[in-house]
Amino acid sequence: MKRVSPLFLVLLVLGFFFATYNLLTMIIHYKTSTSEQWDLSNPFIQMPGNLMEGEGSNSKYHVALTATDAPYSQWQCRIMYYWYKKVKEMPGSDMGKFTRILHSGEPDNLMEEIPTFVVDPLPEGLDRGYIVLNRPWAFVQWLEKAMIDEEYILMAEPDHVFVNPLPNLARGKHPAGFPFFYIKPSDHKHVIRKYYPEEKGPVTNIDPIGNSPVIIKKSVLEKIAPTWMNISLRMKDDPVTDKAFGWVLEMYAYAVASALHDVHHILHKDFMLQPPWDTEVGKKFIIHYTYGCDYNLKGELTYGKIGEWRFDKRSYLSGPPPRNLSLPPPGVPESVVRLVKMVNEATENIPNWDTLNRG
Repeated sequence: MKRVSPLFLVLLVLGFFFATYNLLTMIIHYKTSTSEQWDLSNPFIQMPGNLMEGEGSNSKYHVALTATDAPYSQWQCRIMYYWYKKVKEMPGSDMGKFTRILHSGEPDNLMEEIPTFVVDPLPEGLDRGYIVLNRPWAFVQWLEKAMIDEEYILMAEPDHVFVNPLPNLARGKHPAGFPFFYIKPSDHKHVIRKYYPEEKGPVTNIDPIGNSPVIIKKSVLEKIAPTWMNISLRMKDDPVTDKAFGWVLEMYAYAVASALHDVHHILHKDFMLQPPWDTEVGKKFIIHYTYGCDYNLKGELTYGKIGEWRFDKRSYLSGPPPRNLSLPPPGVPESVVRLVKMVNEATENIPNWDTLNRG
């Protein structure tokens, strides 16, 4: 791997600082907003009205995630792939094959370890520093050029860990998605209407989702993906939209693109959990470790302040976390303890962990 320049690391750290700040403002009212809006006793928050109750699918789905060749992305992909392989053959799993869609334009040093399909990044400067904008373009290329055997696709991310066997939650042409509390199309009607005209119906037609995690029929995604890409670029090019949506702009673009194609998702709250805010694993399927977990030695959460004990993926921008991370202190929620144990198991068993993807 090439040495990472100090200037690049400074810019990367600043980017993550602003991203973390935006996420922090979103989650201040996390617990109250989720409990007020959704019946948490029901795993299905919302189902399309024309979905028959008994309709389902036992078809295999292809697991696909987009990634770069940066060490920060690589070590997350390695952990993700380790747990995919462990969970894939468990009873209740409908997992098929796996692809890391590498949008760096060239092969990297994980090609032999992880099934990978190389695609081109966006033309230089088009993403304006918002690297996630490459995701829809990567999926467009992969869908056009790759041989995909499965009828369904799970769009996942490097910082996902499979914690329970995941069945195909989609129902026929209706994809399964996770409801994000901070995706609120109705709160941004003046912006949404730039991309979702009134003749398409009310803004409430737009699901409160991103593109991941989503299990979707391949033929449906082939229709949505080009629209998702074009709307993402249009949104980023519009200063008002860019300011309104910030680091979740691409998520809004996917939600709008789906609604434009009259695709409505089954909203499944047990699809994913996000420590430290979700404290129990239960029957949920994916741990998403996007948030930092900071605690004092009494086991009390100190979010927004670096804890005496912490696990935050952003602490490892230039290389992988060490093996055998210290476990959280007593009193820390089960979800955080489970996450760290799963990271430790993966790093203990993945060959060349400390050296292969260090920048």
